[in-house]
Amino acid sequence: MVSFDDLSEPSPSQKRRRGVILSSGGWQRLQAAEYLSAARDNGGSPYTLEQLSDRTGLSTKTLTKVRHRQKPVDQPTLAAYFKTFGLSLEADDCISQEPDFDTSKAILAGLLQAPLKGQLALDSPFYIYRPPAEKLLIKEIVQPGALIRIRAPRQFGKTSLIARGLSIAKENKFRTAVVSLQLADSGVFESLNQFLQWLCIMVSRSLGLPNYLKDFWNPMFGSSYSCNDYFESYLLPADESPLLLVLDEVNVVFNYPKIATDFLGMLRAWYERSRHNTEGSELWQKLRLVIVYSTDVFLPLNVNQSPFNVGLLIALSAFTQEQVQELALRYGLTPTETYASELVRLVGGNPYLTQLALFHLSQQNVTLDQLLENVTTPDCIFESHLRQQLWYLEEHPELKEAMQQVVLHPNKVELHPIKAFKLQGVGLIRFQNQFAVASCELYQMYFSHVLS
Repeated sequence: MVSFDDLSEPSPSQKRRRGVILSSGGWQRLQAAEYLSAARDNGGSPYTLEQLSDRTGLSTKTLTKVRHRQKPVDQPTLAAYFKTFGLSLEADDCISQEPDFDTSKAILAGLLQAPLKGQLALDSPFYIYRPPAEKLLIKEIVQPGALIRIRAPRQFGKTSLIARGLSIAKENKFRTAVVSLQLADSGVFESLNQFLQWLCIMVSRSLGLPNYLKDFWNPMFGSSYSCNDYFESYLLPADESPLLLVLDEVNVVFNYPKIATDFLGMLRAWYERSRHNTEGSELWQKLRLVIVYSTDVFLPLNVNQSPFNVGLLIALSAFTQEQVQELALRYGLTPTETYASELVRLVGGNPYLTQLALFHLSQQNVTLDQLLENVTTPDCIFESHLRQQLWYLEEHPELKEAMQQVVLHPNKVELHPIKAFKLQGVGLIRFQNQFAVASCELYQMYFSHVLS
């Protein structure tokens, strides 16, 4: 590692001899600091190169060189960049660059030793901004009584986006609670009463508050009223600060229509109570509600009782080719255009599958040609994911039959809406005009092989 005892301007010969590139850890630290600064001072939008140039005093060309981590720069340049965002340049933030040093190996040395799964850390260099999602979320969270809906297929980055919203909420001294309906076992959904009691207990625990359910639950008034009272009389006034409540995997309740109708109607009522200048509205404005789900709603909800036609919708889509190209660069893969175009063609910009492919490519576990040729073989890097998707279809024979029709008759199948929504929710299909098609070439090739 290099020493930073003297960060004075080196001579030209010293620059050539002691050039450095950002290490993976240094890049993570810098990105995290930039993200928080942009959230505070730039409306949640990532800084442009021009904005960064104004803040750091470095040229856009130099900033591009630093951020691409392919060519060395001098230490004072990195120190100035770090100082702009309140950081001190440490020895392990960069890697020495000798004339014959293999840059790509230096970059890859800092990568994770396993493929990325689930939520990406706030300082992860592999998080790709998806404008305007981050900006919209950050702006809306601070609005009194906000209701935000985040919709995307499974493994499309919803949890990583939410983590960034939670970080901003905590910076603003909000209380935060996250409840995933996926954690509820089937017994919870036996009745509305059971489900709403479970919800109240989970929110209490997430906030670190005692369970006082017995003091507020009155069978004479019904479950929805008791749940409403628990929030209004206990959870919301328990602290002066706003409460950000994230309800994850809300699509789980869609499978229980009787419970869903009352539960979703209650969420809509909470939102409406914060909108009107009536008694208690100020209290309900403290609640910021985020509803996260993976599929369009296939329940016949009254438009005046549904939370899905009010508030702000953030729908996450697949990565664009430019975003895949940026991610390939962060994995140290070049030429990025080749990797991006081939991967978008194969996995359709699916964020999880893109990350998985780039990890294995960067670790040289597989070549791009091998990746494209072996998608239906047992040693394919996607095999575990594909098997999980197949298991899902095996557990739902009606969806298996529907998927079979999609892959055997491309661009010719109109699915029943409920089947279509469910297949779309796990990322297996997309719509081309009114017809259902496999969401990517990988799924088309694999499922036409195993379901034929």
